[in-house]
Amino acid sequence: MSGVDFDPRSDHPLGTRRPDLLFTPGGVPLADITLGALRAGDLDATDMRATPETLGRQAEVARAAGREPLAAGLERASELARVPAETMLEIYTALRPHRSTRAQLEAWAQRLEDEFEAPATAAFVREAAAVYAERALVKEDDRAEI
Repeated sequence: MSGVDFDPRSDHPLGTRRPDLLFTPGGVPLADITLGALRAGDLDATDMRATPETLGRQAEVARAAGREPLAAGLERASELARVPAETMLEIYTALRPHRSTRAQLEAWAQRLEDEFEAPATAAFVREAAAVYAERALVKEDDRAEI
C-alpha cells in the first residue's frame, strides 16, 4: 500500500506531515474539509469516512513503529472500508455467539475474500469460527460436524 515517496517512519502524523495523501472517499482533499464547506453543503456524511488508502498507510505507520496488533487492526479496517454498511451489520450479527454455523462463517470469510478482496478480515472470521467451535459457541446444529 506504499504511496509515492511515502515513508511510514517519518510521515506520521499524516494530517500534519503528508496532508497531500489524504482524501475523502469522494476525492475531497483534507484541506477542503472545513466547517464552512460542511455548512455550505459541499460535504456530506461519506466525506467524513476514512479511505482504504489512508487506513492502509496508518497500518504501515503502526507496523514501522513495531505496533503489530494495531497495524493488523488498521489493515482489516482498510479492507472493511470497501464493505457496504448493511453487509458489515450482517457480518457483525453472524459473528455473535450461537448465531452462525461454522459453515456459515466460512461462507462469510469466502465472500470477504472473493467479493471485497479482504483476506485479512476473512482470516479473522475463520479464526473466530475455529475459536467458537472450540468453545461451543457455533450454532447448535453445526457442533456435530466439528
